[in-house]
Amino acid sequence: MLVKYWMSAHVITVSPDDSMKDAMDRIKENAIHQMPVLKAGKLVGMLSDGDLKRASASDATSLDVHELLYLLDKIKVAGLMSKPAITVPVDFTLEETAEMLLKHKISSLPVTNTDGTMAGIITQSDLFRALVSLTGLQDRGLHVALLMADRPGSIMEVANLVREAGGKMASILTSYKRCPEGQRRVYLRIYNIDRATTDTLLTGIGKKAQLLYMVDHRNNRRHIYSE
Repeated sequence: MLVKYWMSAHVITVSPDDSMKDAMDRIKENAIHQMPVLKAGKLVGMLSDGDLKRASASDATSLDVHELLYLLDKIKVAGLMSKPAITVPVDFTLEETAEMLLKHKISSLPVTNTDGTMAGIITQSDLFRALVSLTGLQDRGLHVALLMADRPGSIMEVANLVREAGGKMASILTSYKRCPEGQRRVYLRIYNIDRATTDTLLTGIGKKAQLLYMVDHRNNRRHIYSE
């Protein structure tokens, strides 16, 4: 999935000429942690609550209230922001975006159009929302993990069993990590299953592949078969 489908198009921004106090108020009022800094509509940096805290921490202890308010009005965003801003293009995938957030140890990224203008912002919360949606967790189905032969048609055999039981597949994820040669791990999200048929379905799947674990998100039933 591309980042443009999950980003927030409505972005709270700040100007480099805005005061530190204005920036602090804006972050607090909107319950956010970072803001893009725009000058004449162009992205010139990013300002985080961490930037604001670092700027005020060393001076605040020796000032009275009036001096502190004066300081907050005097300091401008231009002297606090991080630049250049780290961005991702609208055609980045969610995986690439998550990698960028991890690499730079940040919680959000501006998303840019092909002409360099800002299209929106993507946050860790947006990625979590995408994860919940794409895995079908909101359907409160079954999450089944398998170790199966890495051969053509092996997943289809299991999918047919799910279909015959009246279920639907929300997502299928495969991985070759921690697998013996010639095998792969498969993670299935299944919904629309009559819970009375769950054990029969799992028994059938167990004849096609090795069951690792099963989680029933509706009934909070969990079973570890093998790891």
